Amino acid sequence: MDDLTAALSEVLGGSTITSVARLSGGASRDTFRFEADGRPLIMQRQRGGYERDMAVEATALRLAAAAGVPVAEVIAASTDPSALGASYLVVSAVEGETIARKILRDTEFGPARVALAGQFGVALARLHSADVSGVGDFPADDPLDTYRAVLDEVGHPHPALELAYRWLQQHQPASPPMVLVHGDFRLGNVIVGPEGLRAVIDWELAHLGDPMEDLGWLCVKAWRFGGTLPVAGVGTREQLIAAYQQAGGGAVDPDVVHWWEVFGTWKWGIICITQALAHTSGVSRSHELAAIGRRVCENEHDLFLALEGRW
Repeated sequence: MDDLTAALSEVLGGSTITSVARLSGGASRDTFRFEADGRPLIMQRQRGGYERDMAVEATALRLAAAAGVPVAEVIAASTDPSALGASYLVVSAVEGETIARKILRDTEFGPARVALAGQFGVALARLHSADVSGVGDFPADDPLDTYRAVLDEVGHPHPALELAYRWLQQHQPASPPMVLVHGDFRLGNVIVGPEGLRAVIDWELAHLGDPMEDLGWLCVKAWRFGGTLPVAGVGTREQLIAAYQQAGGGAVDPDVVHWWEVFGTWKWGIICITQALAHTSGVSRSHELAAIGRRVCENEHDLFLALEGRW
């Protein structure tokens, strides 16, 4: 840790660095908590083999903050590996809970569970209003085409996913003006206190896209973590949409949100396949990846539920 402490001090202008501790979690980043002159901070450093440009995440965080989204403050960021050995991002530490089952079940988060659906709607409305006129070369691929290509590369038959893809093709909504999309807005990627939402984290999948992508992803059954309500297990779609519209997010067509919910379920099923292949191929042997791979059938079942009566 001595080398890392010295490097962090240099990056932060000679600050005194103490209490450096590595945090668990995350497949693409090494994450550390530390203090700089007594201020608690978080540093994420990109792992080898991960091609996503961390500059995108830093840009998204700054744009979101300017739009009024609750996020950690960006303290330092660079794609130059000379300082910390890889691209890095240093942000302020936000206290709170990220574990979904605790947020959904622990007594102390009872008030938060009442408030979160509306708070999520407000946060997303603000995010989608962010000024993206100067972002330059920012990810903006057609997600349906992108994940169709991934499924083709897998080379394994999955009839349920093919059936869902046909429905998605036939019902794909018209493309709206592109906005800043988080790309993985859900429980697990937010910090929550007893009063509710404190910060939106994990911006590594941010891109330009349809704003309804974020609303639909938040409703995917997998991200309810056993909760009975459709919005992250804590609220209704009506609560989410009403809060989003009242916060200036624009008119919402529930059918378009549903399309994105189906897409998100289909997409997560494909991701589960690729995670399993990473393990079984020997590229990254991991019990976690193997366990995620076993969830493909859950998503296939969830697709049938989401498409019931929609044909």
